[in-house]
This record gives sequence, C-alpha cells and structure tokens, in this order.
Amino acid sequence: MGAFDLTGRVALVTGGNGGIGLGMARGLAKAGASLVIAGRNGEKNAAAVAELASLGAPCEALQVDVADEAACRAMPEAAKAKFGRLDVLVNNAGIALGGLPQAISLADWNAVLQTNLTAVMVASQAAYPLMKAQGGGKIINIGSMYAIFGGPFQPAYAAAKGGLIQLTKSQAAAWARNNIQVNAILPGWIVTEMTEGPRTTRAGFSDDIVARTPTGRWGEPDDFEGPAVFLSSSASDFVTGASLAVDGGFSISG
Repeated sequence: MGAFDLTGRVALVTGGNGGIGLGMARGLAKAGASLVIAGRNGEKNAAAVAELASLGAPCEALQVDVADEAACRAMPEAAKAKFGRLDVLVNNAGIALGGLPQAISLADWNAVLQTNLTAVMVASQAAYPLMKAQGGGKIINIGSMYAIFGGPFQPAYAAAKGGLIQLTKSQAAAWARNNIQVNAILPGWIVTEMTEGPRTTRAGFSDDIVARTPTGRWGEPDDFEGPAVFLSSSASDFVTGASLAVDGGFSISG
C-alpha cells in the first residue's frame, strides 16, 4: 500500500456535497477511500453520491445540519455503521453571514460560530473514541485565509476560522498519543457558491483577486484533491497541528 493509497479507508466529509468539500471528496475517492457525505440539502447529497460513485468509490450520504448538536454528534457513528470504521473526518461545512463589527446581529454571530467552530469541536469529539479504538485516524479542519487576516465585513467568520486554528492545535497536541493527526487547510478565494455573489456582482472584484494572487487565477474545488489525500494518508503521519494555506499565494502577497 503506497503512502497516498486510501484503499480500505473510510472518510466522512461534512459539507461534502459541493464546493471545496466535494473537491476534497473527489480526491479521496480517486485514492480509493469509501465516502460518507454529510450535508443539509438532500438533492445535492444525491448528486454528489452519484458523482463519487462514478469514480468507483463506495459512497453514502447523511442529511445533516451540523449546527444541530445531536445530529452532528451522531455523524461519526453513523459513518462507522455504514462502512465499519472511520479513518478520516473532514470538518468542512461552513456558512458566512456578513456585517460590520458594529452592526452584525448576535443571532448571525452565534449561527456562524455554531456551524464553523462549535460543530467542528462536536464532530471531532464524537470521532475521537472511534479513531482511538481502531489505532488512529486523521482529522482535517477547513479554515480560511480569514484566519490569517481580518475582513471588515466578516467579523464572525474570521473569528470562527481563527479559533479553528487554535482548536486544531489543541486537538493535535492532545490526540497525538492516540495516533490521530489533526491539521487545518486554509482556502483562499475559490470558485464556489459561497463566493458567487462578490465574483458576479461587484465590478472589478474578480480581477482584483487575480491581480493580487501570485498564481494569477482563482482557485477551483479540484485544487483541494491533493491536499486532502496528503492529510488523509500515511504520507502525513508526522504532520500534526499544521495549517496549510491553499490560496495560490494570496495570503503572502501584499
């Protein structure tokens, strides 16, 4: 079995029915993993399962809103029930509700933190005993470039993603003795439904992003296939508590 071979591994990807989550799931499927996709939208879940199955991956879907604590906590055991084990948890589900710091409502603040940060803690807590019992596992938490720098219209999102980096480090330090590696991926500007608004409605916005990005383009969901496979496989067994920017260099460009 090669370092990047995921044959026999089982991965649970939250928000895996579209965007970055589906891009990661494609990579895991191509590497041989069985997939469980968790998402709120049943139609999108079904379409994702069909696509991943066409790549040869055994795949099932769970219709879950990770903001529902009980449903979120039940996901890892449900994934194990479907495929007999759980090797990889990708905490990707997220929402963005904007507003200046002086104007954002407490309801929107709480909703963003519940989905983007608290749900990561809850799902990881539930996955931990399963991974510990089988001798190890991998957890990948999806942050954002907003964990590195702030944004005037995204105080809740930036706070949640910044907190996620520290949560990742705490989990990594605590669970290394159980052979569980925990790392974060920090996406930059990616072509997804979440970025469709500013990409299509703000004049010059897309061009400005491309001009600042050293690689000269927006990211695509498929750009996350390789990072997902690396952090899910034995190739990353000595990597834990790390944050990997996947942003074409946007965060290092002034």
